[in-house]
Amino acid sequence: MLPRSGDVIHVTKAASVQFAAPMLFRVIRVHDWPTYEGWIWLDGYELNSAGDAVERRSIFVQVNGLRPVGKAPDPRTRNARQPGLVTGTVPTRTRSNR
Repeated sequence: MLPRSGDVIHVTKAASVQFAAPMLFRVIRVHDWPTYEGWIWLDGYELNSAGDAVERRSIFVQVNGLRPVGKAPDPRTRNARQPGLVTGTVPTRTRSNR
């Protein structure tokens, strides 16, 4: 599973020995830098237990050691609108002829 921007992943020792204490990580960017087979550089935020970002980090991890927690919203459906679908009324102003 190659993460993408917005994904929340669980990073443990399976991803790299430096993560003996597991952490949650929200991905900002997956770098396309050349590296060893199966390893990637990620930019993102370390999250606390409430899901709030506490520190921005760049991490070097094995893709097979990452565990997905939450997926990023699909950008094609996030702002999708259906033509002709009325979701509410728009107030109009009445004009007075003075």
